[in-house]
Amino acid sequence: MFEISGIEKAISSFRGDFNCAQSILSSFATQYGLDRNTALRLSTGFGGGMTRLQNTCGAVSGAFMVIGLRYGMGIMDDTEAKEKTYQIIREFSNRFQEIHGSIICKELLGCDINTPEGKSYYERNDFFEKKCFQYVKDSAMILEDIL
Repeated sequence: MFEISGIEKAISSFRGDFNCAQSILSSFATQYGLDRNTALRLSTGFGGGMTRLQNTCGAVSGAFMVIGLRYGMGIMDDTEAKEKTYQIIREFSNRFQEIHGSIICKELLGCDINTPEGKSYYERNDFFEKKCFQYVKDSAMILEDIL
């Protein structure tokens, strides 16, 4: 049976009704013991740079959650797991920034999507396709490489 990659799952989710963070987390979550529906619910508020506050990019936040699922410190783990998680997240962040120059949504988009002018600019320039789609795709690609 052919297995769909996390990259393909993330792209498909993002082209559907799911935000950037949901698309990333839900595409990798089941590999690490979190069901898809819970992953979608958990990551809902992280889209648009955390509820459209345009802080950390949702695709990046989703990736941080995936890394936490894979390497994170649980109840029975020692602090080495936490340090490993931080190290992998820094690696992911550095790689994403090398490609895009930032992990901050507002900087990545170059507009404030919470203003009528910024939202219009985003839509007029098709940033969903030209920018956000690429951030989701690159986040998934980096994850597949480092996990």
